[in-house]
Amino acid sequence: MSMASITPRRKSAFSCDQCRKRKVKCGGEQPNCCRCTKRNENCRYKLNPTLSYTERLENHVKELESYLSLTQANAASEPSRSNTAETATFQRGTTAKRTYAEAFKGLKADEKGGITYHGATSFFQLPTYNLNEALISHGEVPAHLLDEGNKRKEKLVSNAWHQRALEALLETPEPFQFLLNIHWCWIQPLFNFIYRPAFTRDMEVLGPYYSHTLLNAILSHSVRWCRQNKDIQKLLEPYDNGVLFSRQAREFIFSEVSTGHPKVPTVQTLLLLSAQECSAGNRTQAWLYSGMAFRLIEDMGITYTADGSTPELHLEDEDVEIRQRLFWSCYFWDKMISLYLGRTPTLQHHGMDPDQMILDDYAEHELWSPHGVVYPQGSEYQPTTAYSISCFRSTCRLAIIFNQILIHIYDPSKTHTDAELRACLQSEGRALKQWWDDLPDFLKIDTGDLPESCPPSHIVTLNCLYHVFKILLYRPMLTQRNAMQGNRPRADPHHLVECISSAISIITIYDLFCRSFGYEHTVLSLSYALYTALSIFLLQIQAASLPNTQALTRLRFCINALESLSSLNPVVGSALSLVTDTLSTLGLEALVRPTSQNTLEQQEHRSTDFLPNPTGSTSHTQEYSDFTDIYSEEFVISDETLEAFQLLTPMEATFGIGYE
Repeated sequence: MSMASITPRRKSAFSCDQCRKRKVKCGGEQPNCCRCTKRNENCRYKLNPTLSYTERLENHVKELESYLSLTQANAASEPSRSNTAETATFQRGTTAKRTYAEAFKGLKADEKGGITYHGATSFFQLPTYNLNEALISHGEVPAHLLDEGNKRKEKLVSNAWHQRALEALLETPEPFQFLLNIHWCWIQPLFNFIYRPAFTRDMEVLGPYYSHTLLNAILSHSVRWCRQNKDIQKLLEPYDNGVLFSRQAREFIFSEVSTGHPKVPTVQTLLLLSAQECSAGNRTQAWLYSGMAFRLIEDMGITYTADGSTPELHLEDEDVEIRQRLFWSCYFWDKMISLYLGRTPTLQHHGMDPDQMILDDYAEHELWSPHGVVYPQGSEYQPTTAYSISCFRSTCRLAIIFNQILIHIYDPSKTHTDAELRACLQSEGRALKQWWDDLPDFLKIDTGDLPESCPPSHIVTLNCLYHVFKILLYRPMLTQRNAMQGNRPRADPHHLVECISSAISIITIYDLFCRSFGYEHTVLSLSYALYTALSIFLLQIQAASLPNTQALTRLRFCINALESLSSLNPVVGSALSLVTDTLSTLGLEALVRPTSQNTLEQQEHRSTDFLPNPTGSTSHTQEYSDFTDIYSEEFVISDETLEAFQLLTPMEATFGIGYE
C-alpha cells in the first residue's frame, strides 16, 4: 500500500456496522461486539467513514502539516549528534546491500501480488541465469543511490509524523488503547516486531498491515503488564480477563497459515505468540511459533532483504522498510530464543548492515515515559528521549556478535575444539569491546556513575544483554570442565574479572530499573540477565574457602528478584528450581536463604538518591542493610582464587557445552 493512501476507505476495526448506524458506542469485541450479540444481529466492521469524520481528519492533517514544516525547519538547524556517523555508515553499506539483493533473482510476485522467494533449483525457477552475472562490482556508491536513500528516508519520516498525529483521532476504546500503549512502550522499542505507522493506519482502514489476529496477539501479550491496574482489570473481565485475546489469536493464526499466502501480520503474530509462550515456559510451542515465522520470512523473500530495486515487485518505500525491519526483528528473536532454550540459531545476517535496513528514524526522537506505572504524587517520571531506533540498531549489531558466540561455543549440535573456543574468545572479545566503544553515550549506562533517572526500558535491556554476552563469552574459561587434557594455558584473571564485573553491573542496573518502574514491567531478557549473573555469584561461593559475604549477598539479591519475577514469567520458576537443587546439593541453601529477623528495620533505614518506588512496587535490594556491599566492584583475583575456579564442577544448568 502506498504511504500516500492515508484517507480511510473503511471505518475502524473497533466500531462495527450496526453500532455506527445506531450512533452508539461500540465495545469493539471480536468477532462480534456485545451489543450485536445481545440483539442477535450480524456484527460487521466494514462501514465507510462518515463525511464529518473525513472532514475532521482533513482539517487536522492541514494543521499537522503546518506544524511539521515548522518543526522540520527547526530540526534542520540543529543536526543530530549521529548524523555524520549515519551518513558515513550509509555510504559504507549501500553497495553491500544492493550487491546481495541483486544476487538473488529468485524474488517474484505471485499471482496474488505477494512476494515469494525460490532459488534456482526449485520448481518455481528456471535455472537459466548465472548468479555471477547478477553481481555488481564493489566500489564507491553512486551519488544517485545516496540521493535516493535520503529521499526515501525523508518520505518515510514525514509519513510517520503524519500517521502518529492521526493516532490521536482514532476511536479506540478501552481497554484496547491501554494494552496497545503497553506494547508501544515496553515491547516495541526493544524488538521492533511491528511498524507502528502502517499498523495504526491499517487498523483504521483494515489495510494489509493489520489483522484481527495480530491485534489479538498484541492485546494478549500486553495483559500481564496490567495486573496492578484495577480499572483495566475490571474492563478485561468481559474478555475472560484477557484470555479471550490469546485464544482468538491462536485460533485465527492457523486459519491464516492454512491459506498458503502469508502476509507480514502473520509473521508478526507468530513472533508475539512465540515470545508469550517462551515467557510462560511452554518451550515447544515457543520454538514452533518462532520456526514458523522464520520459515515464512524466507518464503516471502524477506530473508534476502528485497530492497525495492526490482521494478516488477512493485514495492513501495514503506513496504521495503517494513520487510527490512521484520528481518532484523526475526534475527534478534532467533538469537534470544536460541539462548533461552539452548539451541542452534537459525537465521544468519549474510553480511547485511542493520544500520542501513532502517531508514525511518522518527521514533528516535519521541519522548518515552513508563506507560501504566503510577508514582506517588510529586515524584513522577520525567519523559525522556526514546532513542529507540539507535537502540534497536545497536541491539542488532550486538546480536550479530552474539550469533558467533552461540555458534562457536554453545551450539549443542557440535563438539567444539579448544582452538575454536580461543579463536572465538579473541575475535568476539574484540568485537564486544569495539561495540561498547562505538555505543553512543546516550545508550550507555555507567554503573560507576548511575544516572539520576533510569533510562527507558529498552536501553536498560540493551546494557544488560551486553553484560550477559560478555559473561557467556568468558564463563567457559573459568572452570576445568571444558579444558583439554593436556597443556592448556593457565587461566587468565581477565576472564574472571570480566564475568564478576558484568554480573555486578547487571544487578546494579536492574535495581535502578526496579526502583524506577517496579519489577512488574521486567521483560524476559532482564530475567535471563539476572539468572546469568546468579551463575557467577554461585561460582564465587563455590570457589571460596571461607564464606564470601559479598557473593552471598548478591546471590540472595538474584534469587529474591527471580522469585518475584516467576509470577510474571513462569519459565523463571523452572530456572529457580535448578538453582535450589544445586544449592541443596552443595550444602549452601542455609547460607544463601536470608534468615535475618530485622528485614523490615533494614528496609526502613535504607535510603537512595533515585526515583521513589512506583506505587505498590518494591526494590529487591531493600532487605539488605549494606547497600554498597552489593554493588562494590572492588575485588582482588588471587592465584588461589583462579586455581579454585579451575577445580570447580559448575552448575549443569548454565554450563551445557563440551570441547574435544
